Amino acid sequence: MNLSQFLRLTGAGLAVGLALTLAAPASAKVLARVNGAEITDEDVKIAMEDIGSSLPQQIEGPARQAYILDYLIDAKLVAQKAEADKMGEGPEFAKKVAYYRDKVLMEDLLGKVAKDAATDTAIQKTYDDVAKQQKPEEEVRARHILVESEPDAQAALKRVTGGEDFAKVANEMSKDPGSKGGELGWFTKERMVPEFAEAAFKMQPGQISDPVKSQFGWHIIQLEERRQKQFPSLDQVRDQVTRYVVQKSQSELILKLREEAKVDRTEPEKPADAAPAPGPESKAPANPSAPASSSK
Repeated sequence: MNLSQFLRLTGAGLAVGLALTLAAPASAKVLARVNGAEITDEDVKIAMEDIGSSLPQQIEGPARQAYILDYLIDAKLVAQKAEADKMGEGPEFAKKVAYYRDKVLMEDLLGKVAKDAATDTAIQKTYDDVAKQQKPEEEVRARHILVESEPDAQAALKRVTGGEDFAKVANEMSKDPGSKGGELGWFTKERMVPEFAEAAFKMQPGQISDPVKSQFGWHIIQLEERRQKQFPSLDQVRDQVTRYVVQKSQSELILKLREEAKVDRTEPEKPADAAPAPGPESKAPANPSAPASSSK
């Protein structure tokens, strides 16, 4: 969950309520009046940013705008009733308002930090720095036939070395439900179990292995291609790199503010191995391109 989602889930209702109590800007267009209180297009825009992502996808265009306006009308009616019941008075309510005010301020500042940080230059530099650190690595593309016993493996080997199509034999004999025609795609050595990887990476394109035993059973491998692993292009991983740049800039701000502040804890700090409390310090991945893989 990212920071914006966290804030929306925890503070959506009150944030909208606070927005509705503010005077409308002179340029705002009034869309509805609820017992005299105006709801404007600016209010709709704020609410759309707050809860729009949670709306069903089939609600689009004008229907989406109408849904949000109805939501704001209901919110205003309920807020007016709560005011009439004096629920907005007292220290507990004031504490809640102060809490959510801090959250909105935090979100706005971190949003500005994110916008300032995620420049094309910063994204390109981060990508280039990671790309330079990548060591050359070989990968292969292969098919396999997985069977339960060595006699079955020998039978499969006899068929494919006798001229039958490897993919056809794999479809008929292989116990691997995840590979059509035995296709495994491109993979690096560490992605496969050791016995399979050792055999596959010793082969040349077009070769078929003898039976290879692993924890999953017996394999017959057909190597199709070898190549140097292709580092994904910036276009392929731009979203991951952007998230990394944003999270790094936000984390650096939080750490700087902590270093400069005087924080007195009246309770002992939680153990180092305890789960972190929800907050703005999102841990950035060590490698922003890690979620991506090279294409076939």
